[in-house]
Amino acid sequence: MSGEVGLRPARPADAPAIAGIHVETWRAAYAGIVPDAYLVAMTESKQTLQWNNTIRSAVAPEVVLVAESSDLPGGRVVGFGSCGRARKRRGTGEVFTLYVAPDWQGRGIGRRLLHGLLAKLKAGGLNEAQVWVLSDNPARFFYEAMGARRAAERRERFAGVHLDEAAYAWGDLAAWLAERAGEGPA
Repeated sequence: MSGEVGLRPARPADAPAIAGIHVETWRAAYAGIVPDAYLVAMTESKQTLQWNNTIRSAVAPEVVLVAESSDLPGGRVVGFGSCGRARKRRGTGEVFTLYVAPDWQGRGIGRRLLHGLLAKLKAGGLNEAQVWVLSDNPARFFYEAMGARRAAERRERFAGVHLDEAAYAWGDLAAWLAERAGEGPA
């Protein structure tokens, strides 16, 4: 696990790898937060169908990016993220997902994926972005470290329970991208 990691737009053929990471990271990150029954019921086959549809239907500025390691011939997807226009806030971009396989975390892959996603949103004409995270998820500190400010809170019903969420926002993507020009995708 020492090879180069590059970013690229996801292809439908990536859906199974994305699904595997999605299920694995949800079970690791949300155990004790999201009901166990929901996590146990998650399957790679269901997620593969969802991600295949998402990838095929993405229209700019919506995009799914994958982080791919060159360790294996043909590469191996080790992380992914998706973004597009905010679902509930006009004129703003939103990072919908950002997950890195547990054994690949701590290598800057999440930072590179976030940079790539925010750059896609900016290229799509959006200069602000947000991400919603579960308030109990320790990964929320990643977004603070990446210059986002806590901007809102809400309580949403999910899998039969109410979960607290927090929005983290970047108010000026052009400035954020300029400050971190060397951190982005290679």
